[in-house]
Amino acid sequence: MRKMMYVLCACFMMVTLSSSLAFAADYYVYCTNGKIEVDTRKPEQMKSARGDSKLVTMGKFNNKTDADKLAKKLGGVGTKCSQ
Repeated sequence: MRKMMYVLCACFMMVTLSSSLAFAADYYVYCTNGKIEVDTRKPEQMKSARGDSKLVTMGKFNNKTDADKLAKKLGGVGTKCSQ
């Protein structure tokens, strides 16, 4: 019985881990509308949503922490940027 519980727990962990990896998002740092932004939308989606032809992608990351670090290095989210 105990062995079966270990097997069930291992299976549950594998399913949980694989599903969380499947939903992992990329994070982009943009200069849009003259300001620094961090967003999960792809450049095409941002251009469509903003109607901003002067959208500049400053970086792409697989985690928000690294995207936020670049944004901070550039002055922080919401600060002015040059397009």
